[in-house]
Formats: sequence, C-alpha cells, structure tokens
Amino acid sequence: MRVLAHVYTYRVELGRRSYPILIGAGLIARPDLFDQHLFGRDVLLVSNTTVAPLYAAAVVGALGSRRVVEAILPDGEHHKTLANVSRLIDVLVANRFGRDCTVLALGGGVVGDMAGFAAATYQRGIAYVQIPTTLLAQVDSAVGGKTGVNHPGGKNLIGAFHQPNAVLADVRTLATLPQRELRAGIAEVLKYGLICDAPFFDWLEAHIDGLLARDLEALTHVIRRSCEIKAQIVGRDEYEHGERAVLNLGHTFAHAIEAATGYDRWLHGEAVAAGLFMAATLSYECGLMPATDVERIKRLLVQAGLPIDAHQVSVAAALEHMKMDKKVQGGRIRLVVPRSIGECFISVDYPDAALQRTLAACFG
Repeated sequence: MRVLAHVYTYRVELGRRSYPILIGAGLIARPDLFDQHLFGRDVLLVSNTTVAPLYAAAVVGALGSRRVVEAILPDGEHHKTLANVSRLIDVLVANRFGRDCTVLALGGGVVGDMAGFAAATYQRGIAYVQIPTTLLAQVDSAVGGKTGVNHPGGKNLIGAFHQPNAVLADVRTLATLPQRELRAGIAEVLKYGLICDAPFFDWLEAHIDGLLARDLEALTHVIRRSCEIKAQIVGRDEYEHGERAVLNLGHTFAHAIEAATGYDRWLHGEAVAAGLFMAATLSYECGLMPATDVERIKRLLVQAGLPIDAHQVSVAAALEHMKMDKKVQGGRIRLVVPRSIGECFISVDYPDAALQRTLAACFG
C-alpha cells in the first residue's frame, strides 16, 4: 500500500455532541491526534485477539504517559454479548476508573459496538473514541453512535445511542484485513450508492477491481464518501426517528440471516450484501425497480465476491427473525425499499405477496 499523507476530516454535526471523523494513513501512531481528542489520564483500550497483536502497541505508544489498561476480547460476532460487555465493566471497576476516563475501541464493528455500549452504561456514560480497523467499521459502524450487543432472539436488540468523541480511521490498518472481511466491508459501501448516490454506484462499478486489489486511493475515496453520507444523515436524525432508517437498507433481511445462523457463519457485511439484493428483488416484485437495475446490483455484488441469497435459511426462520427486528411497527415489518439505484424510501405499505415472493426466491 502506498501511504497517503493527507488527513481528511468530516464532522458529525450534533450540537454539543458533534465530533470529527479523521481519515488517513498512520493515524493510530500519532500522539497529537490523541492529545486533541482524548481527555483524562485513564484509558481502557478495548480490542480483540486478532487486532491487538497487530496494532495495540502502536496505540499505547502514542498515548504517552497516560495510564492504559488493556481489555482483549475474543474475536467474532457470536462474542458480541452482554457477558463480554460485563467483562469490560468489571475491568473499569477493578481499576477504579472514574467518569473522566476514556474507552478506546480498537478493532472492527464488534469491538466498537461493545466498547461503545460499555462506555454508554458505565457511570451513566463516559467518553470513548473509535479506532476502526476494518473497512466495514470505517465506512459504517464506527460512525453514528449506535452501540450494543446481540441476543439469541435478534441482532443488536440490546444497546444505546452514545456518540464517540472522535473516529480515527487509519487506512493503513486495512493492509492486514483478510480478503473476506474486505469484501464484507464493500457491501456497506455499495449500500450508500443505492440509498442516495447513483453516481457513486456508477463509480463503484468502474472501480470494483481496484477496491478488491486494495488500491489505497480507491479505498480512501470510498471511506471518505461513505462517511460523508452517513455524517450528513446522522446529523439530521441522530436517534433514527425518520430519515436515518434508510441506512438500514437490506439490514432487516441481513439481521434475520445472522440470527438464524447463530451469528457464527456469516460476516455482517455478507449478510448485508444478500439483504441488498433481497431489497432490490422486493422492489421489483412491487413493480418499482426496473429489472435492469436489479441486474446491475446483482452483477456488482457478484463481482465483489458477495452472496445474493441465503438458501440455507428457511423462509419460516427468516420471517420469524424479521418480525423481531427493531424496526417493526404496529406488527408490520418496516423495510427500506429502493425505488431505483440512488433512491429509496421507508415503508410498511408493501404487498404481502411481494414480500412472500421475495422470501421464497432468496431463502430456503
């Protein structure tokens, strides 16, 4: 990877809870950035058994004379549980950390969600900083303040909104990302083009090979544009009372896949990829999205090496988990439906027959 020296900055505008997203190479080793965005003497560094051996030493070195306690969790979505958040709380208590401490989340979305939830609940809320090391976390989960854990009954059913002090997206950490994880992150990038930016989707079609080859300029571009879109939407609807729900395009289907398979067979981004195609299929079944757009979405997902169906999950199991989704309202499953590439809307007013045809086509 060629190193890019520039640091790009976007702000999530939320009044007194506003914070910057910094994107660049080598950020995790820069003491000046931690001095700007991390206050207090005590730091809990949360990571996992995969990421910590790679990057924890660089972060600790950049923290200078602060007291740093490390909490290393097991890796994997099936470890995103209340029990592991409780472990983090135990570490905070055992080390007598006060409300002026800061939690650093060094890792992917699972680490970020758990560290953020621990920060949201410890002493009714302490500061935390996101240091995402996967593409999926850098473009999506580290931004926006959603924190939480899974439950056997559903994905992310337990959690809180708690905004970080800053997000430091170091693109250099993507050099060690397994290819499967890289592909999973691309699914969340495609989502942004589908919900509101058709030219971005066009760009992705033209540059998918460069992304898969880890071209640093291409990766930096998609991280910047994805964060820009998400920062704008979150700034307008922090608590998902309206517009922010469009960011869940494909996610109701995806969460059903993950829950039905025990959170240990699919990466989140893989499930999102299948969910994006299912949302497009539903739109087509509703008479909205033209077949040519559905085919473009399918082709790009396949080029990225991502799944478009989940035939190992039964229709009955998928529907059961979809009905437990957080977005259910009045007994109706609220879905994000794309009208075309670059335009989508939120609806409970879709024909049940169209949903049934979609489920039958995409599940087992």
